[in-house]
Amino acid sequence: MAKYGEGDKRWIVEDRPDGANVHNWHWAETDCLEWSRALLSTLLSEKTLIDGEGNLVIKTKKLDKLDGEAYVNIRKGKIIPGYEISLSLSWEGEAKDSDGNTLLKADGMVEIPYIADENADEDPEIRVTVKDEGPIGKRLKEAFLAKGKGFVLEQVRAYVAAMARGGPAKEELEVKKPAKMPVAEAEKTAATTVAAATPVKEKKKEKEKRKEGFKTISMSERFSCRAGNLWEIMMDENRWKGFTQSNARISKEVGGEFSIFDGAVTGRNVELVEGKLIVQKWRFGNWPDGVQSTVRLTFEEPEPGVTVVKLTQTDVPEEDRYGNATVVENTERGWRDLIFLKIRAVFGFGI
Repeated sequence: MAKYGEGDKRWIVEDRPDGANVHNWHWAETDCLEWSRALLSTLLSEKTLIDGEGNLVIKTKKLDKLDGEAYVNIRKGKIIPGYEISLSLSWEGEAKDSDGNTLLKADGMVEIPYIADENADEDPEIRVTVKDEGPIGKRLKEAFLAKGKGFVLEQVRAYVAAMARGGPAKEELEVKKPAKMPVAEAEKTAATTVAAATPVKEKKKEKEKRKEGFKTISMSERFSCRAGNLWEIMMDENRWKGFTQSNARISKEVGGEFSIFDGAVTGRNVELVEGKLIVQKWRFGNWPDGVQSTVRLTFEEPEPGVTVVKLTQTDVPEEDRYGNATVVENTERGWRDLIFLKIRAVFGFGI
């Protein structure tokens, strides 16, 4: 037995060369401030928000400042994020006349004074300013608020979600893969498996593997209008421009292509039945290359003047090309807030 005050050295893990914090059972803390600065800079900097709409160009410039603290604690494999940060993001705007001549170029600033883990489920306060406070400068500021505020909030949500997953410490949570078996044994096992498997099972496994990392969105909405009217709104590019306040190009032909939300979403028509059905391939620009989802909208009238739209969007990736796991949540919110809610508000189809 060890003497009082000395302790048994066999239990002192950190001082042993063979000591290990297996699966983060002991308390482990990772500083995430520089990682946070790099991630938010990537998400927010050098992004075009408006390109020609209303003769305006609005772009973000760079993350000028990020102060505060950010860390992730892991205990018994449980992630405990902690952060209190503030940031400043510069932006620039340009207003042109109908002939394309520049009327004004102005710089602005976006400030978020408080992003904290205690308010992770709430959007932070955003302050937008512009250096030129004249009429055109104010117009640029209003344009940024209309298009840029939502973009900034979306990127902050992506950061919050990334911290909740463990930030730069998430790889520490990964369970180590088992050691590879000898080549000869592996080949023997593989040969036995192939011989025992049926073609049907192989196809099923391949299909399940392809679907890993994808989700399905389903929702149902009621509108006080005829089904044909709502179907026409969804397929008319001028009405899309009206209720979304963004550029849109929409073909009404099967196989025709469409581009909405200033090109953020693109795709093609798969099946169209006027007043009853829309089936389209949808893709967001920040999704991994080659990934497309399938959108199916059905329009039903349970009673005259009341339309029920049922939406199913399959093969929605869980992560975008940058590793942000907010795609499903943002897509669902986009349908609800940027499409269905806007149609009710603009066309008076509320129930």
